[in-house]
Amino acid sequence: MAQQLLSDKVNRAKFLVDTTAGNGKDSLFLAQNSPIDAMVWSFDVQQAAIIKTKELLSKYSLDDKVKLIIDSHANIDQYFNRRIDVAMFNLGYLPNAQHKITTQCQSTIAALQKILGLLSTGGVISIIAYSGHQEGYLENKAVQELLTSLPSNIFTVGCWSMINHSNNPPILYIVEKMRGEAYESTAPQ
Repeated sequence: MAQQLLSDKVNRAKFLVDTTAGNGKDSLFLAQNSPIDAMVWSFDVQQAAIIKTKELLSKYSLDDKVKLIIDSHANIDQYFNRRIDVAMFNLGYLPNAQHKITTQCQSTIAALQKILGLLSTGGVISIIAYSGHQEGYLENKAVQELLTSLPSNIFTVGCWSMINHSNNPPILYIVEKMRGEAYESTAPQ
């Protein structure tokens, strides 16, 4: 659903970020659907995720379009300082890997705040949060608090969740920057 909602923006984007490479599906989506001269940056703290993403991109001959970074998304500002058109977060742990290694509340909020400050006018962010484990619960709560506090004169934020499932289904947030005004978060990192 995140990909469907972002498709139109991705088709016109020049600078895109996959903040959590995982198995590479979001990186592949961004690379396949963005203009030929667009650049995708993909972050993950796990070497296994970077390898899986690289293998998937190679299968589709898109290696050169995606810059793979083994680092936390919280350090995004150490790699570039330019406007971002589209960013995707898929929080939680790497499927079929160690569930002990998961995105963390503090680093996710830090990354989100940095990306919000770099988001271009008309730019979008998707965040898929999983609240079914302890860190995911805390992370979703912090993400929701941050997104709720965003100024509505600059950002529009939507939330989609399945309301008839009892097994903690993922929650999708979409953020769009509507105005070109500067944004600096006042929330603690």
